[in-house]
Amino acid sequence: MHRLNWQTFTLFAVSLVFGLSACEGLQDPPEKKSIAPSATPPKIEDPVDTTGFKPKAAPLPTLPKGCGEIDADAPKELNFTPSGLYYRVLRKSDGKKPTYDDTVRVHYFGKLADGTQFDNSYERGQPAEFGLYGVIPGWTEGMQLIGEGGMIELEIPYQLAYGKAGRPPTIPAKADLRFVVELLAVNPSPAARHGSGKIDVTNFKPKAAPLPKLPEGAGSIDADAPAELVFTKTGLYYRILRKSEGKKAQWNGTVKVHYQGTLDNGEQFDSSYERKEPAEFDLRDVVAGWTEGLQLVGEGGMIELDIPYQLGYGHEGRPPRIPPGANLHFIIEIISVK
Repeated sequence: MHRLNWQTFTLFAVSLVFGLSACEGLQDPPEKKSIAPSATPPKIEDPVDTTGFKPKAAPLPTLPKGCGEIDADAPKELNFTPSGLYYRVLRKSDGKKPTYDDTVRVHYFGKLADGTQFDNSYERGQPAEFGLYGVIPGWTEGMQLIGEGGMIELEIPYQLAYGKAGRPPTIPAKADLRFVVELLAVNPSPAARHGSGKIDVTNFKPKAAPLPKLPEGAGSIDADAPAELVFTKTGLYYRILRKSEGKKAQWNGTVKVHYQGTLDNGEQFDSSYERKEPAEFDLRDVVAGWTEGLQLVGEGGMIELDIPYQLGYGHEGRPPRIPPGANLHFIIEIISVK
């Protein structure tokens, strides 16, 4: 199985991901991507000074073929938010509004300040779907201002987009971005979709367990590796099997790993070691326990994860390989971090 191939310049906050192969045991299909709903939004390193900001008059945008209509009473000015985002609601809607950890399906086109178009889902004839937790901050904020069926115009300063560096050659340094976006659908966050909810960790304690037996081809465990797994506030149990001072992944980064996955009964459901090929994938596109857990160890390190079903594939599982309500156990070596 391969991950969803993004054949376009998508709006991810850190990296462009083009058709990286991912493991069968980790990834949800495109319509049900598993991510960490508690992931921290991108830090804005260079806040916008809005001291002199005022509503900005501008002609209504020219819409591409296939786009819906603008309201007859659409405002003549773009307003701004405290963050420095300018926006104008082109088509009002009483439909459901997304929240930060929801996934949205949209049609959109994007241009630079000089009018150069750099992306257009209408021309591809296919809407895009992605989580608001994993896009540039201007999108995360702006898409929460309208409901399903609505249309919004966004003028995003570079500080809320790709920053000072841009994303050359497509997005120049310090590039302000213009978008028109139609919000077609809002899908609930992964926890709500799976019906798994929050884990009560009130009575959680460190859990003693023998060190795992490693698959052939795995590196070594530290001689002083801990005898217990500890837990995070989300309910994820973990143990660092091999410490590392190497670079740690961010929630929206890409990692290359070797890993083995087993169920509670010890049955193996996936192993990159057996395939003799490491896997590379985006931490936004894996189960929530992986997104959280792989930020706890650096390049060259090894970690053991005990992932409760709420942070894995939920109540429904992924039959036939992942049963409903299945807890997952992983040994993972971090080869590289991007």
